[in-house]
Amino acid sequence: MSTSRPNGSTIIPGMRYRDAHAAIDFLCTAFGFTKHAVYENERGGVEHAQLTYGNGMIMLGEVRDDEFGKRIAQPSDIGGRETQCACVTVINCKSHYQQALAAGATIVDDYAEKDYGGAGYSCRDPEGHLWYFGSYDPWHVS
Repeated sequence: MSTSRPNGSTIIPGMRYRDAHAAIDFLCTAFGFTKHAVYENERGGVEHAQLTYGNGMIMLGEVRDDEFGKRIAQPSDIGGRETQCACVTVINCKSHYQQALAAGATIVDDYAEKDYGGAGYSCRDPEGHLWYFGSYDPWHVS
């Protein structure tokens, strides 16, 4: 049985945002994601969205008091902490860092060259979710 997909991710992080429309705009502007699909509910809120970056994807929707939503805490609910962090491989990390900074991302760990290769930085989006962006690609280590 094959576990790979020829044209996409096999692991897709799922996130919830209080203002999903604003989050989508920020993620596209600051981090370079592209809208793949956005499905709205009858109230005009985001029921489900898919954003892509290269061959990767994230899925997101609005915070809801449903069964799945009861399992997810927002960073602001738990003192700004996260239980996981999306790691995104980017080609030009320094340029990506400057774009995120210019768009208002809160930098947590400044851009730095890494001893193991590549460079990286971490930041928070406007709702406090933690992101790591780096040029090190573990699939292409020589």
